[in-house]
Amino acid sequence: NRRDELCSVPYRGAMRWSAAFIPTLRDAPADAEAASHQLLVRGGFIRQLHAGHYSLLPLGLRVHEKVAQIVREEIDAIGGQEFLLPAMHPASIWKQSGRWEAMGDEMFRLQDRGGADLALGMTHEEVFSHLATTLHSYKELPQVWYQIQMKFRDEPRPKSGLLRVREFAMKDSYSFDLDDEGLDAAFDAHHRAYVKIFDRLGLEAMPVQASSGAMGGSASIEFMVTSPAGEDDVLVCQSCTYRANVERGTSRLEPVLGSPSDEDVERFPTPGVRTITELENVEESAQAVNQIKTMVMVLDGEVTLALLRGDHQLNLQKLQDSSGAVDVRPATPEEAFEALGARPGSLGAVGVDGIAVFCDVALKERTGMVTGANEDDWHLRGVSVERDIDVNSWVDIREVQDGETCAECGGRLEIVRCIEAGHIFKLGRKYSTAMGISVLDSQGKAQTPTMGSYGIGIGRAVAAIAENHHDDSGLCWPLAVAPYHLLVTVLDVDDPEAMALADSVADLCGAAGLDVLVDDRDARPGVKFADSELIGIPYRLTIGSRSLSNGQVEFTPRVSGETAMLGKESCVEAVLDTILSTK
Repeated sequence: NRRDELCSVPYRGAMRWSAAFIPTLRDAPADAEAASHQLLVRGGFIRQLHAGHYSLLPLGLRVHEKVAQIVREEIDAIGGQEFLLPAMHPASIWKQSGRWEAMGDEMFRLQDRGGADLALGMTHEEVFSHLATTLHSYKELPQVWYQIQMKFRDEPRPKSGLLRVREFAMKDSYSFDLDDEGLDAAFDAHHRAYVKIFDRLGLEAMPVQASSGAMGGSASIEFMVTSPAGEDDVLVCQSCTYRANVERGTSRLEPVLGSPSDEDVERFPTPGVRTITELENVEESAQAVNQIKTMVMVLDGEVTLALLRGDHQLNLQKLQDSSGAVDVRPATPEEAFEALGARPGSLGAVGVDGIAVFCDVALKERTGMVTGANEDDWHLRGVSVERDIDVNSWVDIREVQDGETCAECGGRLEIVRCIEAGHIFKLGRKYSTAMGISVLDSQGKAQTPTMGSYGIGIGRAVAAIAENHHDDSGLCWPLAVAPYHLLVTVLDVDDPEAMALADSVADLCGAAGLDVLVDDRDARPGVKFADSELIGIPYRLTIGSRSLSNGQVEFTPRVSGETAMLGKESCVEAVLDTILSTK
């Protein structure tokens, strides 16, 4: 029932703009680049306290809570039970899971007066797993637990308003099942719930294959919303349903013919050559596709080599996922020289011992290659990768580029910039094993349950909606999340008849389940209309003395801007019919 959906709380009277705190601004902050950041600040929805920390003002909180309620309803519908867990955690549970060090500098850490190590929760796998140790029997499974709680992450570069912050509300849910079949069912149920959530929020969110990162587990899917303000690149096939984050995506490469495999390695001088392009210019056989790019990396403190084709780029997340390393960074020139005896531009892996080598699969079976000789100003030609290099791991570590070929259908891949609106993970038994969760099965044998984890950032969803629902004049909130459904704008506040009608409309519409804001400010019509469009209330009813003398009022949907004249006696019925029938 549309009316039941809109009416979340009993009607307590319409809010009057003259009494409300809605600090609209003519101009956006100088540092606001994303449209959502600009409009949420200008519309009086948010204000920054300091970098990455925002106050939700009354309008912003209303939107935030409506988004949270939609999320809550859909997770409840798949059997979720709501909790509220502490935001401050003892270090012990993070050490038990093995993530105290893995989370690195993004974790806010502190000590209590007794010197005990604590952390502000980045996520709550450990705490929910700790609670799950109270489960004892398979009869208690499956369980789906969730909360909407504050999370804290010390982002190095918070930006774009609510899109990348250090403190935010998040819905995180967790499933506990006896076996993998149960995990699959919970994962699919959350997938369906997320599709419904984003549909209700007015977001076109596409599920994409994703990296599990520090969360771990066997599989994960991100829900991505297209936006130039996003920070993720997604591979989208133009011919099939393939979608993947570039941190996980693959493509089909055309085979490259090399020189005969029995060709000898030959050392040749390359004075002053430091780049792939410079080497192409001095050596006929050294086109980028025939070069081996040697990246000296430091993985958990150990110098490691990552090898790619010369025309390919390294994806750090793929390297981290492939190696299982927690800390991944490029080596300094000094570290590279100490390990290989040469400076960048002359580095290679031929004849290298005692250093792990991760080689991209695009180099498999390649012969006649050119690479650095590990001596400044010298290179090697005629290199056969599998013959001349001691490869420890063949892995997919290259970053797919726009325009490459889809591995599934042969179509063209396009890279689309997106906002990550949600992420669901199959964690498996990583945390349940570490945290000691055990239940007895039907045979009385101890079993370790398997887990899933599922997150949606509430504030980020608000920003994503703003990014996708605005025009040149301001925000255009979808009805389901709008701070108010109807704005009643009184142009002549000194006219008793106009104010009486506004109050009557507000009371009747409010009693019917609409959230109503009455603009009773003593301000010019142009100011009221501009503010109305800026804050994005879906419908506006304008009451002016001139039109009222003719027995009419104006009704304007925010998105279309097409004004209709309604009779003052029948306007409430017409407004309710329009709004309550909107889907």
